[in-house]
Amino acid sequence: MRLFRSTVARAALLGVSFALVTPALPLIQPAAARSAPESFADLAAKLLPAVVNVSSTQTISAKNGNVGPEMPLFPPGSPFEQFFKDFLNRNHQGQGQGGNGGGDDSQPAPVRRAQSLGSGFIIDPAGYVVTNNHVIEGADEVSVTLQDGTVLKATIVGKDESGDLALLKVKSDKPLPTVEFGDSSASRVGDWVLAIGNPFGLGGTVTAGIVSARGRDIHQGQYDDFIQTDAAINRGNSGGPLFNMDGQVIGINTAIFSPSGGSIGIGFSIPSNMAKLTIAQLKQYGHARRGWLGVKIQQVTPDIAESLGLKDASGAMVAGLTNGGPAEKAKIHNGDIILKFDGQDVKEMHNLPRIVADTDVGKEVPVVLWRDGKEVTVQTTLAERPPDAQLASTDATKPVDATKPTDIAGLGLKVAPVSQDLKDKYQLQDGQKGVVITDVSPNTPASDRGLKPGDVIMEVQQGEVASPGDVEKQVDAARKADRKFVLMLIQREGGEQYVPLSLSKDSKDKQPG
Repeated sequence: MRLFRSTVARAALLGVSFALVTPALPLIQPAAARSAPESFADLAAKLLPAVVNVSSTQTISAKNGNVGPEMPLFPPGSPFEQFFKDFLNRNHQGQGQGGNGGGDDSQPAPVRRAQSLGSGFIIDPAGYVVTNNHVIEGADEVSVTLQDGTVLKATIVGKDESGDLALLKVKSDKPLPTVEFGDSSASRVGDWVLAIGNPFGLGGTVTAGIVSARGRDIHQGQYDDFIQTDAAINRGNSGGPLFNMDGQVIGINTAIFSPSGGSIGIGFSIPSNMAKLTIAQLKQYGHARRGWLGVKIQQVTPDIAESLGLKDASGAMVAGLTNGGPAEKAKIHNGDIILKFDGQDVKEMHNLPRIVADTDVGKEVPVVLWRDGKEVTVQTTLAERPPDAQLASTDATKPVDATKPTDIAGLGLKVAPVSQDLKDKYQLQDGQKGVVITDVSPNTPASDRGLKPGDVIMEVQQGEVASPGDVEKQVDAARKADRKFVLMLIQREGGEQYVPLSLSKDSKDKQPG
C-alpha cells in the first residue's frame, strides 16, 4: 500500500494520468458499509438487565498447614513478585508459630475460601444462565447477582469441560429478563459487536468493537473455532455475551491474548451456533453428547499427498483406530484420508473433530475416503464420545525370527524383523507387528524426518509389512511409479504417525557407503 501511494504521488507531480496508462482497468466501486451508530446506549440499556455476575466459592484445604493469602499476579520478572513472596512467607511463618501452637498435629488442617468472579447471561425466564465452565469449575457454591443487586443462589445444571461451557439455574419470585442466541455464522469480519460483562466484579460494563476474525484456533481444545474481537474483554468478562447490533448473542466471551492479563484488543468468543447445541444438551442430559468416530488423525502434508497420488494436501489422515469404534465397524483403515464427512468437506485436519462433534449421536453418515489412489465412500453410525477414548492396541501375532539387519537403499536406514532381543533392547510389546529400525545414517531422508533406532515400521505405502523384504518391495514399487516420496507408518512411544521419506534421485548419493 505504501508503494502504491508513492507511485500516485510521483505521477501527480509529473502530470501523468493513470487513465492514460491503464485505460482497460475497470473502476473499482467502494464497498457499501453500514455506518457506525451514533450511540450504543439504547441497545446497551435493553441488554444489560439480562447480563449477570457469576460468583463461585471453593473450599481449599491446606497441605502441611500451608495456607494464607494468595500472592497478587504480576508481569513476569516484576521486582514486586519476590517482595510479596518473601512478605507472605514471613507472615505465614509468624501465624504458624503463634496461632497454630507450633504445629500441633492434633489441630484440624487449616482451610481457606477461594472466590472466582465471572459473567453470564439469562436465556430463559425460568432462570437458566449460561457461563463458562472455568468460571464455576470446582465450586462448592455458586451465586448469581442481577443488575439490580439481587443475589440468587444457583445450581449447576450441567457443564462441558471440552467446550468450556456451563448451564446454571436460579429461582426468582419475579420474571427474569432474557436475551436470545443469534446466528454466529452470519457475522462478518468488520461487523460491530458489543461485549457486556462484569470485569473485576465492578458491575455491568459495556465495550464495543468489531469482529476481527473468525475460525480462530487458539489451541485450547480440539473444538476451537473462536470469534476474535477487539471489543475490550478483561478478567471477569469470562462467560459474558458478545452481541450483534440486533441484540442477539453471537458469542460467549472466553479468553484473551495478553502479556499482562489486561485487554490489548485480542479477545476470543465461542460462536453461538456451537454453544446452542451444547447448552441444549446440558439442559437435557447434564453433559454434552458429542458425535464420535473413533479415529486418531494427522495432517495431510504435501509430501504425504504426493506419495499417495492425492492432488491437494487436504483432508484428515487416519493414523489410528479405536477398538470397536464406529470407524473400525465401518471398515475405515489406517492410512485412509477422510475427504468428506456427512457431505461437508474436510479441508484440514482440525476441521474434522468439530464436524463430527456437531453431528447427532446415532446418525448414519457417509464418509468419503481417499484409498488406493481413488475415492471410496463408506457408511458409519456415530456413537457418543466416551470420557476417555483409547486408541486400539496392536493385535497379537507370532514374532518373526530374527535375521541380519537389511539396508534399505537410498533411505539411510537399516531394518530387521521383530525378535526377542530387539523387543528387550527397545522395550517393545509382546506381539509387536512390523519391522524394527536398527540404524539410521546421518544426512539421509530417514534422519531428516527424525527416525531413530527402535522405531517400528508398520506400513509402507499403506501396505502392512512383516519383513525387511516387504519394505524393500514397497519402496521399489514407489520408485517405479515415479513417486517423489514413500509413505511409512511409524510406531514409537508417542503413538503412530505417517512419515513421508524422500525418494529423490540424489538421496542414494547421500547414503554413506
